[in-house]
Amino acid sequence: MAALSIREITSSDVPLIADYWTKSDPSFMESMGVDLLKIPERDELINMLGQQLDKPYSQKQSYALIWLIDGIPSGHSNINKIIFGEEAYMHLHLWNSPERKKGMGLNLVRMSLPQYFNNFNLRKLFCEPYALNVAPNRTLGKIGFDFVKRYRTIPGSLNFEQEVNRWELSVEKYNTLAKA
Repeated sequence: MAALSIREITSSDVPLIADYWTKSDPSFMESMGVDLLKIPERDELINMLGQQLDKPYSQKQSYALIWLIDGIPSGHSNINKIIFGEEAYMHLHLWNSPERKKGMGLNLVRMSLPQYFNNFNLRKLFCEPYALNVAPNRTLGKIGFDFVKRYRTIPGSLNFEQEVNRWELSVEKYNTLAKA
């Protein structure tokens, strides 16, 4: 069984995330609801991601955790639309297809939740995956997120208009799940 761990993003991780967005299989990106024409150039991504690294939590517009499998960076989770002390929106990304659909994402998300709730003093954490992307929707339900609704929107700056499922985890429910 693979050893799973997480850590905060460092400057050496930024090119890995940029490569994920610019070098992944186009059909995989589309299956996540990504509009390929909206993906910035690699250098622009590196600059955008790098700008957030040294900001205090209360001033971050985005925040990323690196997911490690057997000590190797293999994915990331991030939050954006952060309202410090209130809410944020979470995103989940395993970079390599052989590591997907093995249940590792479930455990990596569970490991990530304390960082989000504690570092940003969140009351609510949302996740809005593409409704047709089965894996994250299944994962969120298994973890204990509550399904709120399905609706049509452009969920992020890199997405096309799509049906998304809004999932929510309150700090109260998170605290209950963390004690279990």
